[in-house]
Amino acid sequence: MNPTRRILVVYDSKTGNTAKMATAVAEGAKAVEGTQVTVQRVEATTLADLQGADGLILGSPTYYGEMSATLKDLIDRSVDLHGKLEGKVGAAFTSSGGVASGAETTLLSILQTLLVHGMIVQGRSRSGHYGAAAVGAPDEAEQQSCRDLGERTARLVAQLHG
Repeated sequence: MNPTRRILVVYDSKTGNTAKMATAVAEGAKAVEGTQVTVQRVEATTLADLQGADGLILGSPTYYGEMSATLKDLIDRSVDLHGKLEGKVGAAFTSSGGVASGAETTLLSILQTLLVHGMIVQGRSRSGHYGAAAVGAPDEAEQQSCRDLGERTARLVAQLHG
């Protein structure tokens, strides 16, 4: 029997678009055998939840080219875990209001915080280098990008923590 690897998908969503993306990310991660996936809103997430996961996939709407204040608050509080998330796998996704409206900078703002924690982030050589992004409600191609992100992250967790 394969060991269970835990992936936590944490998201903030005001319109439901990022929530739809979180569901697709989780579907992709669950496709990797031996992976347990928990999806939860950022408001329900504790520091213990972060510490208990082998992989963290964080999602936020794009606000002025950055993550939401709610997700940033969780990350700010995670300073109490500094050094305790090292070696875990991290990834990011975002929904935005339009093309060229800050999705990439939002992804980078999330990834930067994961790197400061010493986490491992896997890039992608084809489009979607920094994570999954959608404009408005995610269409099927954007949902597939989310599923791919979840699966790739779960595979990396399996390689490192399996």
